[in-house]
Amino acid sequence: MADTDDGCLLYLVTPPAFDPNVFAGDLAAALDAGPVGAVQLRLKAPDGAPDSDDDIRRAAEILLPVCRDRGVPLILNDRPDLAAETDCDGVHVGQGDASYRDARKTLGDRRIVGVTCHASRHLAMEAGEAGADYVAFGAFFPTGTKNVTHHADIDLLRWWSEIFVVPCVAIGGITVDNCHPLVAAGADFLAVVSGVWQHAQGPAAAVAAFNKVIADTQRP
Repeated sequence: MADTDDGCLLYLVTPPAFDPNVFAGDLAAALDAGPVGAVQLRLKAPDGAPDSDDDIRRAAEILLPVCRDRGVPLILNDRPDLAAETDCDGVHVGQGDASYRDARKTLGDRRIVGVTCHASRHLAMEAGEAGADYVAFGAFFPTGTKNVTHHADIDLLRWWSEIFVVPCVAIGGITVDNCHPLVAAGADFLAVVSGVWQHAQGPAAAVAAFNKVIADTQRP
């Protein structure tokens, strides 16, 4: 993933359903609108039911060149096996998915493996000690992307960023209007779905607006 030494970056997560040929244009516009640290390919309904393997393969094949042309890693949700097969840059695993150990074994040391840790300090410390490239906390705000059972407090970001060097990702209902406290608390990445793809002025305007808030928040 992109280096966060200079501050917080966006981590775009795809909508749960889309036509890859159409969405590729939206993604290109979003990535061209300002700095983005990573893109996660997540084809999954709110109840957790994934799309077919063939649909995931097709989406990865179409979106990878868009990301690679702009130097942004494409991370696949849940499936280390498909991430390796499709040559994605990494995988994001949840607590109910493949273990970090299995994901790392499948992808090797050069690809990204991130881990969902909900609101748990214990899970995050375990993932960080095991070698995860980032830990993800959430949900911070209500979201319609998935059925949420874990709610994270902003103090969790502050605690993590003050003690650990492993980057942390904030996720869950993040928008241009509510992201300021997450950036101020030390989030290295803001994982955003609807806040970009359903933005009233389009994804490019959303990325530009998010990056303005990030820059203004981190300005001395």
